Amino acid sequence: MSKKILVVDDEPNVRLNYRVTLETEGYAVLEADCAAKALEQFSGNQFDLAILDMRMPEMDGLDLLAEMRQRGLSTPAVIITAYGDIPHAVRAMKLGAIDFLKKPMTPESLRSVVENILVRHAPPPLMPRPIRDDFDTHIVTAKRLLNLQDFAGAKGHLVRALELNSNAEAINLAGVLFEMQEDYERAKKYYGHAIRLDQHYEPAQQNMRRIFELFNFGSSKEPFALGDD
Repeated sequence: MSKKILVVDDEPNVRLNYRVTLETEGYAVLEADCAAKALEQFSGNQFDLAILDMRMPEMDGLDLLAEMRQRGLSTPAVIITAYGDIPHAVRAMKLGAIDFLKKPMTPESLRSVVENILVRHAPPPLMPRPIRDDFDTHIVTAKRLLNLQDFAGAKGHLVRALELNSNAEAINLAGVLFEMQEDYERAKKYYGHAIRLDQHYEPAQQNMRRIFELFNFGSSKEPFALGDD
């Protein structure tokens, strides 16, 4: 059965581009040109993913996401952002959205993010299997738990992922964990450490820019650690 995706954007050409990109991958795509129509779609459909534009008239993407969560809809969401949306991205993270795409985007980036989210939110098999103790499995599980705002569970998988491979992806995700819990100083340290490991790792670059645009942090020489102190 095809995965069902809801695209919410007030621009017809944008919705068309998303639809063409995703339908060629075999996804079933429904559209809404405003938040109110999106909520109507949710009342009659069950979606595997929602793609929400940050800026829409009347009710923007963040208000829509908040209303979804208020109604008990745990549908994973991708937030489409533009320049100047940095402060709003923090609120989106608090609502469980950790995946962002910046306009303009390429079809390749849209396909990649959508596939990644659908894989990590796939329903478990009828006969549950023990979780594999490998880096990719722990990272995927940590991301899914962050979407569900299960911070304790996400931290456990992140700690194990870092034991297996302390690469930029895992360290950046640790920063996301702390940012979602409003520990911005520690989040900044993790993003900085990820950038030092791989200066071309764009997610960490974006996250660091967001932190510095929100707060006037000074330099820090404190050691990197995933502790509770």
